[in-house]
Amino acid sequence: MTQVQTPKIVKKKLFSPIWLLPIIALALGAWLGVKSIRESGIEVTIHFPSATGMDIGKTLVKYQGLTVGKVVDMSIDDDLQGVNVDVIMDYRAAPFVNEGTKFWLVKPKATITGIEGLDTLFSGNYISILPGKGGSRSFFEAETTAPVITPGVKGLTVHITSDKLGSLDVGSPVFYRQIPVGQVIGYHLANAEQILVTAFIQEQYAELVKVDSQFWNVSGISIDASLSGVKVSSESLASILAGGISFSSNTLSDPAENKHEFTLYDSQDDALGGLKFKLVASGVEAVSQNTAIVYRGIQIGQITHKSLSDDGVTLSAIIDNTYKELLTESADFWLEGADISLSGIKHPERLITGSVINFIPGTGPAKQQYTLLTEAPDPKNSSKLLITLHSDTNPGVSAGAEIRYKQIKIGHVLSSKLNSTFTQVEYQAEIDADFASLVSGNSHFLAESALTIDANLDGVKVSTRDLTTLTSGALSLVRGTNKALAKSGDSLYVFASAKDATSFFNNQNLVKKRLYNQDAADLSAGSPIYYKKMQIGQVTAVEWQAKNNNFAIDIAIERGFKSLLTEQTVFWRNSALSINASLSGIEVEVAPLMGALKGGISLGLLDGNQIANGTSLYESRFLALSQAQSITLTFPATVKLASKAAIRYLGHKVGEVESVTLADNLKQLDVTAYLYGEYATNFNQKDASYSVVDADISLAGIKAPETMITGPYIEVFPGQSSIKATAFTGQIDTPFHNLNGALTFSLSDSNLGSVKHGTAIFFRGVKIGQVDSYSLSAQGTGVVMQVHIKNQYQHLVNQTSVFWDLSGVKVDVGLFSGAQIETGSLETILAGGIGVATQETTTAANVIRKHQTFTLKSDVDSKWLSWSPVQTPRAD
Repeated sequence: MTQVQTPKIVKKKLFSPIWLLPIIALALGAWLGVKSIRESGIEVTIHFPSATGMDIGKTLVKYQGLTVGKVVDMSIDDDLQGVNVDVIMDYRAAPFVNEGTKFWLVKPKATITGIEGLDTLFSGNYISILPGKGGSRSFFEAETTAPVITPGVKGLTVHITSDKLGSLDVGSPVFYRQIPVGQVIGYHLANAEQILVTAFIQEQYAELVKVDSQFWNVSGISIDASLSGVKVSSESLASILAGGISFSSNTLSDPAENKHEFTLYDSQDDALGGLKFKLVASGVEAVSQNTAIVYRGIQIGQITHKSLSDDGVTLSAIIDNTYKELLTESADFWLEGADISLSGIKHPERLITGSVINFIPGTGPAKQQYTLLTEAPDPKNSSKLLITLHSDTNPGVSAGAEIRYKQIKIGHVLSSKLNSTFTQVEYQAEIDADFASLVSGNSHFLAESALTIDANLDGVKVSTRDLTTLTSGALSLVRGTNKALAKSGDSLYVFASAKDATSFFNNQNLVKKRLYNQDAADLSAGSPIYYKKMQIGQVTAVEWQAKNNNFAIDIAIERGFKSLLTEQTVFWRNSALSINASLSGIEVEVAPLMGALKGGISLGLLDGNQIANGTSLYESRFLALSQAQSITLTFPATVKLASKAAIRYLGHKVGEVESVTLADNLKQLDVTAYLYGEYATNFNQKDASYSVVDADISLAGIKAPETMITGPYIEVFPGQSSIKATAFTGQIDTPFHNLNGALTFSLSDSNLGSVKHGTAIFFRGVKIGQVDSYSLSAQGTGVVMQVHIKNQYQHLVNQTSVFWDLSGVKVDVGLFSGAQIETGSLETILAGGIGVATQETTTAANVIRKHQTFTLKSDVDSKWLSWSPVQTPRAD
């Protein structure tokens, strides 16, 4: 039996993976197709006059050095007027191809102004592109020349109007102080009479062009020939061949904006000339452009333009800035040529150079228009200005010397003599009426030098004046700032030089003050005065005052710093080098160089409401700000004392020694010292005590051991007198000063023995006082010792007390009793001492009086040692 298998039913798949391959291939093909179309480039046609220098497939199109296209075909245009160059532009250059885009061929080109397209010598000619604005287009007309402003170039564009172009052309340089800062980029007729020149200024120089800048033509060579010589000038070789423009700049004016309009002048003189005005005449055949305007034989201006007007002929004129002050409301101009007469020819040079326009000044402000006269006018005013001039010395000026203003004679000196006090030279001078308005109330005059030599590292410059200046001298007027004019009889100053005049007037603006100091040191006239290291004045004189035994230092402060001179102002001497060393470090302060070389003074102000001693010159800043008071001390010549030694009161520093000098008699030291201001009033009494403290080494020990390192110092104690003093006599030993209410009295003995200053007084072995001083008695029969008992031990002694000498070792040898040795403490053995014992209790009736004297016993009685009264301490 045959077995039949059941068929297996399988579902058919809706999508087979094999179909992914054609889908991917189709998508890739579509992407490649779109990419190929997108990157296929943009085809444009550029019309050139000729195809010279271009090759199909080789000539590239570049923008900023980057290739953006290539020439793919060239053909002659339909009108046979040039060639059409087909270019395939990179698809990324699509934003650049629009109506305003410019194309031009870059090839090597050498001109006077430079070399262009030098890179094409290696890479070949190429077409450059300058993107523009507007809609897309595919046909362009090539530029015949490359635009001056290329992509990426920034700067300032200005418009300059001119009557004529001259030798200017595109590419002509623009100069500033003979440095090329830009160039001409174009020009065209603005109207029938003017040409508009467009110039481009490089970005780094754009700020030099101001709203009031003046532009002038520097093309070619400028030749100025006259009887006085020939002057040839030019800006540069490039400007000679290619033309050029130069301009001025006023640093105080505002910068010009883009496309600002200026006027182009023919020359620098026309551009930078002085005051411009008009002259009107009925007929002036002898006047032409550049006719000189002359005043007293000196050319002060010229005619710049000549034109017809309704009134006849109008002359445009200009007066040089140097002389513009001479042009006034009542000034007169007249035409003057050579004068031929039977007596001879006057101004014969004008037969060659032509007539000139003569000028005479007047008064009042300048006008814009004047009438040109045919002959010289009558004098306006015959009265002259008579003034008196003064000078400390005669600078070589005598009667007949000319008085000049800008080298024009305006008067002369009538006479010269000494004044009535023989302290100054006095001149009588006369100023011509035409120039009286130039002399104001604060004008002055400078003596001119016939020969001036200026020698420096750059060379030697020698200048001379005329023969008149050499023989009689001459004065130059320096106009003042005062609006009030000088009147006849006024007195003005004459100076030998401008430096002397400056010094004199600066001195007039100074505030004078006098300082005093015991030592002038390195100060002299001219030493600077500083405030916070800035010079504000100087020392004018240093004088010794024998009467006061000090120096008077005259100073002058600039008036601008007058506010610094108050009741709190102090002055101190500058140190060339100040070093302050301490455990915290070293501080070094160096004075300004001038102050270190010539000496100097510094000014400072006290804090708060302190009133300063404004006439003292202190030795240092610290002494000045502490208002230290100067004193003088006299010590024996044996004293060892040095400058900077301290002055102390109970260990506190209240002053310092400034200087120590040996007196002329070689027997004493003269000490100059300072007491700090806050302490001065406490130690300047007539009876104040000053003594030297020095180390004293003895068997009892060392006194003031610190002075072995620091050196001796001066100890001071205040006095009781109401009389103040600044001079004191110092002492070698410090006297006792009863500061704590100690009990003082005297001891007497036939001999001093081992007692000395400082010998201690002991009560039961305890020190309760000491010997302060000693001296011979009035009769010379003994010694009197001044002693004191400390305040807290006063109750231990009274009139029943006895005192004996404890010094050394006492030995008593007897025949039958043997030897007895008596000693005190080690201190009394070495340094000596005085013992005291009291028999009765201290009461008001037996207290020791101030000037009471006790006899010092040589030996002690054993019964004294047994005294032991009960003493009650004083209730203070």
